[in-house]
Amino acid sequence: MTKQTSKIKYFEYARKSSEGEDRQVQSIDRQHEENRKTITRYDLEVIDSFSESRSAKLPNNRPAFSEMIRRIEKGEANGIICWHLNRLSRNPLESGILQQLLADGKVQSIQTKEKEYLPSDNAIIISVESGMSSQFSKDLAKAVKSGIDKKIIKGLAPVLAPLGYLNTKHEVRGENYIIKDPERFELIKKAWNMMLTGEYTIPKLLKIMSDDWGMRTRTTRHRGGGKINKSTMYNILTNIFYTGLFIYNGEVGNGKHEPMITMDEFDMVQKLLGRYGKPRAKSHIFTYTGTMICGECGSSVTACTKTKLIKTKNELKDYTFYYCSHRKKGTENCSQRAFIPLKNMEDMIKEEIDKYTISEKFRDWALRILAEEHSDEVRERELIYKTQLGDIEVSQRELDNLITMRMRDLINDEQYASRKNELIEKIAILKQKINETESRALNWLQYTEQVFNFAQVAKIKFEDPETTIEDKKSIFTALGWNYIVKDQKLFILPNDWLEPIEKKRKAVESEINRLELEKTFATKEQNTRLGVLCPILRSRRDLNPQPPT
Repeated sequence: MTKQTSKIKYFEYARKSSEGEDRQVQSIDRQHEENRKTITRYDLEVIDSFSESRSAKLPNNRPAFSEMIRRIEKGEANGIICWHLNRLSRNPLESGILQQLLADGKVQSIQTKEKEYLPSDNAIIISVESGMSSQFSKDLAKAVKSGIDKKIIKGLAPVLAPLGYLNTKHEVRGENYIIKDPERFELIKKAWNMMLTGEYTIPKLLKIMSDDWGMRTRTTRHRGGGKINKSTMYNILTNIFYTGLFIYNGEVGNGKHEPMITMDEFDMVQKLLGRYGKPRAKSHIFTYTGTMICGECGSSVTACTKTKLIKTKNELKDYTFYYCSHRKKGTENCSQRAFIPLKNMEDMIKEEIDKYTISEKFRDWALRILAEEHSDEVRERELIYKTQLGDIEVSQRELDNLITMRMRDLINDEQYASRKNELIEKIAILKQKINETESRALNWLQYTEQVFNFAQVAKIKFEDPETTIEDKKSIFTALGWNYIVKDQKLFILPNDWLEPIEKKRKAVESEINRLELEKTFATKEQNTRLGVLCPILRSRRDLNPQPPT
């Protein structure tokens, strides 16, 4: 200490971070205790004291620190007492403010437990020590993030266990996990099951839990041990953690903790809670949207799903409806306001498919004629598949190179994030296209694909309950090129390749049956006689068909 110190008026400052650093520094009370020893030892004059539990990693994050600096600049004090220099700052901006105050003489002394910093000191000393504090903060943040990432990969949720679970405290650092609370797990699970019946309101359930079961919140060092309130109950019933998942930094992870309920049960409770629930974010995939337009205003036909509780069966059931979106400008007066149930829509689609449905005999005859051109189609599809795979390999290599460039600091975070998102999206789209190509090859090639196969199997496949949404949409879009909905009726202008089948189907089927009964004509002559009835035998290049995908 210098002799000048006795003339200095000090502010005392203590800080404890609210982050992981907490475990590695003195508590605020302990810092004040050490500061008092310093004050007594050097007989310092203290005019005010500041303390806060805030991180110093980012600037302008500490109200008490900012207030102390403001009062120093007003001349109320010209010295600071703290346990360690890193209590004052861990970021370059606020470190620079302290250095400038020292350089300007507005701060005559920064006194710590072990050292005093004066305006006459070499500026490099405080710069180095401040820089070390800032770097320590960065290194600590990286270490904490790395540890959390490793826990997430292992399925160890880095979160505070909700009611019914407990955080372990005895494992190796970073290896603690979440276990069942032996006192509350089964009771909370029972509450979930009671809610799933649809017969209990939140107040009714709370009364049973508190009065009948005597359930209380978990007791911690500072709080707990009271009755469960409505807010806590809603937090329980909207927390996806109880399904075995967990959310950290907005991302969902798979936890190793034992789930209480299934995902379907969680979704059902969210629907029962109505506006208080927190359903999982999910976009409905409506099979027939994106194709139909309103016959009156030209707006797209969209769909929605509504959920209704069937009390007699105690079940939640979804109902899907199609309707005019009225999204085009000037369509406010469109009269098409009716909702078409999904069943009605599919019944109309079946009627359209019926127009082009042919017998297996018809298909077998046609496919013999089209076999060679069908082989060409398969070869073309294989070439497309190989090209798509090559595109994915190129994009994946670029993504790998991008990661390497970021690790070597050849690009900044913003450039990395932007290009990374572009590549991830591109790869996802390419993979989707490959899936579509594979789907075409696997699903339709088993029926030998192409036009007549479609006409023979489309109805069977469309009505099969196991048929996927993608296949149903594929059949639907193969029917035509203009889809109009008006007055709750569906009108489809058929594709060119289906028109010959619709016009000649009955005549060809009749002739096939007659020729089969007579068994007097050779195959070549049969084909000639049938070709007179139907233009199918003409080259597909002339017909220019667009086969189903």
